Amino acid sequence: MNRREWSLAAASVLALSGCAGLRTVECEVTTFGTWPADRPRGTYAFERLPSQQAQGRDSDQLEAWARPALEAAGFRPVAAGTAPDVLVQLGARITRFERSPWDDPLWWRGGYGGWHVRPWGGPYWGLGRRYDTPRYEREVAILLRDRQTGEPMYEARASSDGFTSGVNAYIQALFAAALREFPAVKPSPHSVTVPLPP
Repeated sequence: MNRREWSLAAASVLALSGCAGLRTVECEVTTFGTWPADRPRGTYAFERLPSQQAQGRDSDQLEAWARPALEAAGFRPVAAGTAPDVLVQLGARITRFERSPWDDPLWWRGGYGGWHVRPWGGPYWGLGRRYDTPRYEREVAILLRDRQTGEPMYEARASSDGFTSGVNAYIQALFAAALREFPAVKPSPHSVTVPLPP
């Protein structure tokens, strides 16, 4: 293989790895609980808080996003007319943050004015309009309770942030990250990388 062929092969590998990186999300996860290592996963049913019952369509969607993560962790949906082994409560939020030009007192990043650098005359103060991209913080929480005793058995939270709300793909990925290590418990925040669903 000559140098040109080697360079093309290396560029192809980098391009493919870059594309793969765009389809994953790095999440910060914390987990708590007392799930016994020898306890089978069993069946599950969702339990809605009164506020979630009032938002039927939104709750349906939230549960649809969590189902793949629960089933990947070994749980099965309860059959109609039977009692589940585990009750599952869900929560999710997406918060949008917009940076104000007044957050930066010298407007270093542009704003309505800012310092600019030119190679032939040094820095100068110039007027200009800054367009900031809003950031989004996304977080999900999941709680598994024993149906018979009501005891909380496992709690997980996962969060990520970025420049898009990405509701469908990101919320589903966050649930996957939250249950990726089930039933292991790691209360300290740690990173979990999961693929984004198509």
